[in-house]
Amino acid sequence: MSETYLARLDERRAALAARERVHRRLGRISLGLALVAIGLLVIDGDVTLPGLVAIGVVFAGVAVVHTRVLDARDRARAAVAFYERGLARLRHDWIGHGESGERFRPATHLYADDLDLFGRGSLFELLATARTQAGEETLAAWLTAPAPPEEIRLRQAAVRELIPALDLREQMAVAGDGLPQAGVHAEALRGWAARPPILRHPWPRVLMAALSAFVLPAIVWILATDHPSPWVPRLVLVCLAVQLGMALWVRTRVVETLHTVVPRARDLDLFASLLRVLEEPTFTSDRLKALSQALDREHRPASAEIARLDRLVGLLSLRSNIFTGIPAGLAFWGTQMALAMDAWRMRHAADIPRWLEVVGEFDALLALATFAAEHPDYTFPDLVSSDATVHAEQLAHPLLSSSAVANDLSLGGAAPHLLVVSGSNMSGKSTLLRALGLNVVLAQTGAPVRATRFVLSPLAAGASIRILDSLMDGKSRFYAEITRLKQIVDLVDASNGRVLFLLDEILSGTNSHDRRHGAEALLTGLVRRGAIGLVTTHDLALGEIAVRLGPLAANVHFEDRFEQGLMTFDYRLREGVVRTSNAVELMRSVGLDV
Repeated sequence: MSETYLARLDERRAALAARERVHRRLGRISLGLALVAIGLLVIDGDVTLPGLVAIGVVFAGVAVVHTRVLDARDRARAAVAFYERGLARLRHDWIGHGESGERFRPATHLYADDLDLFGRGSLFELLATARTQAGEETLAAWLTAPAPPEEIRLRQAAVRELIPALDLREQMAVAGDGLPQAGVHAEALRGWAARPPILRHPWPRVLMAALSAFVLPAIVWILATDHPSPWVPRLVLVCLAVQLGMALWVRTRVVETLHTVVPRARDLDLFASLLRVLEEPTFTSDRLKALSQALDREHRPASAEIARLDRLVGLLSLRSNIFTGIPAGLAFWGTQMALAMDAWRMRHAADIPRWLEVVGEFDALLALATFAAEHPDYTFPDLVSSDATVHAEQLAHPLLSSSAVANDLSLGGAAPHLLVVSGSNMSGKSTLLRALGLNVVLAQTGAPVRATRFVLSPLAAGASIRILDSLMDGKSRFYAEITRLKQIVDLVDASNGRVLFLLDEILSGTNSHDRRHGAEALLTGLVRRGAIGLVTTHDLALGEIAVRLGPLAANVHFEDRFEQGLMTFDYRLREGVVRTSNAVELMRSVGLDV
């Protein structure tokens, strides 16, 4: 993929440079034409009107061509940025440069914070190549709630179909003429679609348009006639008074409409562009065909309808034009456009949420396809309908670089349901928990996972890895931890045991006696209910829990070496309880007298 990105990046940079050259050339031509026209007027005062018209026509033609060149330049620039971002991800230089998804971070969630789903360097930042806010919303929802197996299979098939569709992904990336990522603000558009109508009947809007059609020509006739009939000015004033009264009648709701839609003007352009991209291809997977069919309308495609609304927003600019501002004011143009937009909204109020949902889901699937295409060594998981089961071969953390060490791991079925992971500081225990948890999350969104083989049953997940105290809430770390553990137990009961639990340094906030007895009771209860999971510990005495649980549990560990003041790790998972400790040596290495 790196070679493909580099080749395309060179092509798009060349195209961008060519567009820039044409842009500068056309700019000089436009300036030359303007100088010629000024020169003719100054030097030759007898220049004919047809001559000036001819220059004006040429100038207008150059302006039209120049606009198209600028559009092509913006698209080439967006394509360059698309491939530069892709290469940065392949170099593992993506952290802090994408959308962190902080706004999607749940206030309370059983694994979002523990597994780094959101925030700087998170799974969301790695995945979020979505073009729209609706796509980001969909992706965030998929990460925080596992999908049922049939839904996962549908997404997998869609992602597989989209993996080779690099041209389509580039089209989506450059749609909207280089607008910022996540330009379509779904929440604002959904809210607007749900509002009550400004007018329940169309006759006031039709009446205002008819009055304007009379007033403007009448004013021109009055100004162009030396002795106009006295009844015409009076009638014009009556018409203006009627229009003013109607404008004041609906003013509050008109202002709300304009404040909602006008700031979304560029969003609408992007929305229409994305819909056109969706309407063009012929898909084969069931999910993509269903999304494409959801955009079908009897008369006009969804992109054409959104483009019509975009044109109405564009017509509002007549109010600020130096030539059309006064006529627009006399026609109460803002009110008329707001009423026209409202009439459009009433026709499509039910369509807007559906269109946003389709665009959002397709955008999220494209993001997963980009992730899959950029990680061809990852594998799509096999889904089984058994009790809680995870079997992973060469499993590694998906947020780490290519140097991450992979390990095999099996839970459930004939394998142990609980692995007690011991090891010294920094040996890789917490990383193993997050590696398993993040790959389970990826698997249940429909994405590939970082493993050579991954077998998974339907699983809910709960983690206690990054539990903190809260001074404001008056909660100690230990209290926060046991509260989370209670939530995990409740999840196991609600999910008939199909739960993966990931517990780091379990009950470390209490004395060793209570810790040992509390941990054994808790873990035994979880395993007996059918849950599977990992628990890490520094307390080697907790290894006895695995012995007492027999074949339902096993001890595994990570090793380390401390030689000549340097700590080294191989991050390989081994059977049994760790027999070494590095805490005292680490304390001595930083100068503590131990």
